[in-house]
Amino acid sequence: MEKSFTAMVIDTVDGKMAGRFREVSIDQFPDYDVLVEIAYSTLNYKDGLAITGKARIARRMPMIGGVDLAGTIVESRSPRWRPGDKVILNGWGLSETEWGAYVRYQRVKAEWLIPLPDAFSMQEAMAIGTAGYTSALCVDALEKWGTIRPGEGEVLVTGAAGGVGSVAIALLSAQGYRVTASTGRRETHDYLASLGASGVIDRASLQEKGPPLQKERWTGGIDSVGSNTLVNALAQTVRGGAIVACGLAGGADLNATVMPHILRSVALIGMDSVSAPIEQRLGAWKRLARDLDREKLSKMTTVEPMSKLPQLAEDIIAGRIRGRVVIDVRQV
Repeated sequence: MEKSFTAMVIDTVDGKMAGRFREVSIDQFPDYDVLVEIAYSTLNYKDGLAITGKARIARRMPMIGGVDLAGTIVESRSPRWRPGDKVILNGWGLSETEWGAYVRYQRVKAEWLIPLPDAFSMQEAMAIGTAGYTSALCVDALEKWGTIRPGEGEVLVTGAAGGVGSVAIALLSAQGYRVTASTGRRETHDYLASLGASGVIDRASLQEKGPPLQKERWTGGIDSVGSNTLVNALAQTVRGGAIVACGLAGGADLNATVMPHILRSVALIGMDSVSAPIEQRLGAWKRLARDLDREKLSKMTTVEPMSKLPQLAEDIIAGRIRGRVVIDVRQV
């Protein structure tokens, strides 16, 4: 095995934080129990923020980017894993506090890994990635809350053409829910319909400041946008309904009132996929294996070499990415 590899490293240069390709040595890797040979990673919004330096994602530097990986175990000091095992990893601080997946090999903690589900190839697992796995957690949370019903009412998905939104639509429609997709890109309407959206609304209708209580419409929703979009979604949710918040593409602010919560018993459910316990992770991947149509997954997926990460990072922040991007870390 080689002793050094090309990695996408987030660091501060001339007072500015950004990602650049650098050589790293295996001797620099953390002394964790499992060495994984990585085949694929993904491009998430958080990865775009880290590489472009638009937000301080990395909490220590230098930091190798990439929050997801799929690969094969090469070495293991843990009884949980053996060389040759196929595994995936989502979150657990990769690219924030722990070295990430934009590199050919990485050492990780044994408890961060789960087996590659039999239903998916490594490439498909990374087409799902943190975005899709988060979507599954959100659908689980909505069903547990109990107000969404197949064929009844409307379930809102914001940021619909992005990774979280695309997978959420596919999962919800597979269970018979009527999904309304919110997007600002007219060119994605046919794409969203092909994933299972029964209706589309312009995201602008959710971005303007509105009254604290609005006409009841959504039996539930999954929001990856935040800010006024989330405020209006809550104001339009039916009595007893819930919105699951899992992103902030539109902003981290929430200039809302308590009115929907105390007058309509509307719930705001937060979803942290980074540190979710193993039971929730396995449940989410079980749902994905059961409900995610492989043809729909293929429609929403492109595969790109790691060498294109700088431009891809700019594209995802600018809203030019549709669906999911798999990163082949073997192509530098």
